[in-house]
Amino acid sequence: MKKVKFIYNPYAGENVILDNLDLVIKLHQEAGYTVVPYRIDSGADVIEAFMDFKEVNYSYILIAGGDGTIDNVVNAMTKAGVSVPIGILPVGTANDFGKFLGMPSNIEAACRQILSSEVTAVDLGCINEKYFVNVASTGLFTDVSQKTDINLKNTIGKLAYYLKGLEELPNFRKLYIKIKSKEMEYEGYMYFMLVFNGQTAGNFKLATRADATDGKLDVIIFKAVSIMELIPLFVKVLRGEHLDSDNVIYFKTDELYIECEEGILTDIDGEKGPDFPLSIKCKRRALKVLGMKEKEE
Repeated sequence: MKKVKFIYNPYAGENVILDNLDLVIKLHQEAGYTVVPYRIDSGADVIEAFMDFKEVNYSYILIAGGDGTIDNVVNAMTKAGVSVPIGILPVGTANDFGKFLGMPSNIEAACRQILSSEVTAVDLGCINEKYFVNVASTGLFTDVSQKTDINLKNTIGKLAYYLKGLEELPNFRKLYIKIKSKEMEYEGYMYFMLVFNGQTAGNFKLATRADATDGKLDVIIFKAVSIMELIPLFVKVLRGEHLDSDNVIYFKTDELYIECEEGILTDIDGEKGPDFPLSIKCKRRALKVLGMKEKEE
């Protein structure tokens, strides 16, 4: 039988994967695969999951978790020199990257979609030598996921993010940054910025024109504006019309450099990112995935 390394996060989302382990194994055995599981433990280094890759010829890696889990596994893969395809079971809280690939939330449907698919190569973001699959961000509210208690996320899901965001409102202020790329140079105030490989952050579809196979990252900067201007801007976000707003800077690039001395954190796929300055690059089609659905025109 062919072999699949199954890396699962038992803490992801509402622990739904724990009730479906037998189903995942059954579906793969029926398709001619032996499943070799690896349970992600709190505080353990995921790179341990790849210790047997020199002895075992795995067909692909099946990952059950949210964006942070996928990010950690992909970074461990690159450290271990592993380049086999991945399949994603999106069982986390937000699952932005899994949804971008068109993966269903139903575990059986996701497994069948992966097992019947062909390999597609997609882009990867790289920020100061650390990879991200969906989005890197900085500014106000962008570290909400890091600050949200995992037990609260597992109990009330995405609502936990929104409640934590409300707690951050007293810290609302404008931030000074410097950005440089071939396409754009900006020096001024902003509230927050996002660099997308995918399209959504916290299930808000912000990078509506992103394409994970074009060799470009989509940069969105929300400029510091008055409170009166924020309300219509938020309405435009809900309508998907914000990229053409005068209060938003939007461009595509394969490389950019960011400086900021405001003492703010960065976030990559819901996990703590590196400190400033930031060098961000797009690694064109550096990640092989299974299960990706063709985007409808």
